[in-house]
Amino acid sequence: MLQQIMTAPGKIEFHEVPVPKTGDDQVLVKIMNIGICGSDIHVYHGKHPFTSYPVTQGHEVSGEIVELGKNVTEFYVGQKVTIEPQVYCGHCYPCRHGKYNLCEELKVMGFQTTGTASEFFAVDASKVTPIPETMSYEEGAMIEPLAVAVHGVKQVGDVTGMNIVVIGAGPIGNLVAQTAKGMGAAKVMVTDVSGLRLEKAKECGIDVCVNTREKDFGEAMLEAFGPDKADVIYDCAGNNITMGQAIKYARKGSIIVLVAVFAGMAEIDLAVANDHELDIKSTMMYRHDDYLDAIALVNDNKVRLRPLISKTFAFKDYLEAYQYIDANRETTMKVIINVQE
Repeated sequence: MLQQIMTAPGKIEFHEVPVPKTGDDQVLVKIMNIGICGSDIHVYHGKHPFTSYPVTQGHEVSGEIVELGKNVTEFYVGQKVTIEPQVYCGHCYPCRHGKYNLCEELKVMGFQTTGTASEFFAVDASKVTPIPETMSYEEGAMIEPLAVAVHGVKQVGDVTGMNIVVIGAGPIGNLVAQTAKGMGAAKVMVTDVSGLRLEKAKECGIDVCVNTREKDFGEAMLEAFGPDKADVIYDCAGNNITMGQAIKYARKGSIIVLVAVFAGMAEIDLAVANDHELDIKSTMMYRHDDYLDAIALVNDNKVRLRPLISKTFAFKDYLEAYQYIDANRETTMKVIINVQE
């Protein structure tokens, strides 16, 4: 089979390797689609702090089971699935208390261990989640980033009836906004400086979409929600400007959730955060229940994934996909690799 290998930043090779043997507790998955995310792009540019080369990428993935290990009874050959890419120890304090997404020795497929960017992939059955037969493989490859959004939204508990602001309308921000609305938020406002991303948010049904190049963030929030402002602000951009906006304009005693990976060391006004008794939370990846909730949101037509797909590339054109993203950074949402094409 063919396997993708990034040998160095900006360099991708394809090697012929044996199809992996399926262990007793594993399934063999024919990989169909792989999504490229911001972290993959950091690896491509040599800027991911926790990835070394060579590395086989691929952590946003869909596929079809083609073989079952002898101990696997909960799946069947031909079943559509996605793969949860976390590799955790199971023994540390977070793992023992159900928070394996915070494992002290966490590795993620495609970064610290071999990813799914190959024609077939053998994986522990415990890391496989079925997707509905009616769900496309392209959508299946986007369940992983949607699970990130679901886990982030759930950091504040039940958002039913809440007024929500999402800063940043990129793929994760869009999905956080859709998820909050799908989980019962009363009204959702999303902000960005990209007109195209805001148009995508409108297409996905977000209530209020504001370009903060053209309108003051604080004014926009007052117009959208009145003097009580928002109950929660999700920062899906992750920089000093956006977190500064969140802290400055948040209602006293409300909640800010940092979803994005912050760009560098933060310079933020913690004095205001302290004075306003703001609850500043963060979020890290997801767990299995987030995958199940993500699949249900798509299945119930509460989250739309297709509008986020900007372009697809054949497996052997992996490098071209990155070049396309670099050349179209402002207009690209999600790029998908078709492994079997």
